[in-house]
Amino acid sequence: MATAFFRTIILYLLLIAGLRLTGKRQIGELEPTELVLTMLLSDLAAVPMQDFGIPLIHGVIPILTLLALSTLLSYFSLCNVRFRSLACGEPTIIIRNGKLLQDAMRHTRLTLDELMEELRQQSICDLSTVKYAVLETSGQLSVLLYPQYQPLTPQTVTQPPAEDSVTLPTIIISDGRLLKENLHHAGYEENWLKAQLKKAGIARPGDVFLLTVDEVGQVFLLKKEVDR
Repeated sequence: MATAFFRTIILYLLLIAGLRLTGKRQIGELEPTELVLTMLLSDLAAVPMQDFGIPLIHGVIPILTLLALSTLLSYFSLCNVRFRSLACGEPTIIIRNGKLLQDAMRHTRLTLDELMEELRQQSICDLSTVKYAVLETSGQLSVLLYPQYQPLTPQTVTQPPAEDSVTLPTIIISDGRLLKENLHHAGYEENWLKAQLKKAGIARPGDVFLLTVDEVGQVFLLKKEVDR
């Protein structure tokens, strides 16, 4: 009895410490790699908890191996944008400017019934009120309504928003890395980017933590913090 108690405690604490590495997320917010990791860890921990004939170390080593692999993948995801896109996928725009993108739905295997269900869960029944709907990598649907259909706030009561105030920004620089494909997709060239950096007093993209531009040309730039 004491053996079962201590084995369970050890494995439980090990799993808790390991899952902390994935950050504070709910199950529905897990990336595909994180969801697979969670499922494998639960199976690996269950066997040595129930079968006392299996040495505890035989359950600990696979768990530590998976946690080390998950940490390594997370590091590669931070360092390489292409690897992050391959491992975690990319958000997909399902509705743009009120128009339903059927090719995007087929690509993501999202049915019309599933889309309408997601919209109803956000109290949206009319597709014409939606300016953007984005299927995130977690499987959740992010919805941006046209300004006239958004809930009222003290600011919108005193100053109604413009019709084009709801825009979807495109990431041009992410953590010092220039995303050339996004730059060209947004309709800009590298000379435009150099001008934006010069205006902000920045010499190179590597000094920028985040730079985005939306459909009306509004630029958001955030410099990298200096390590102390």
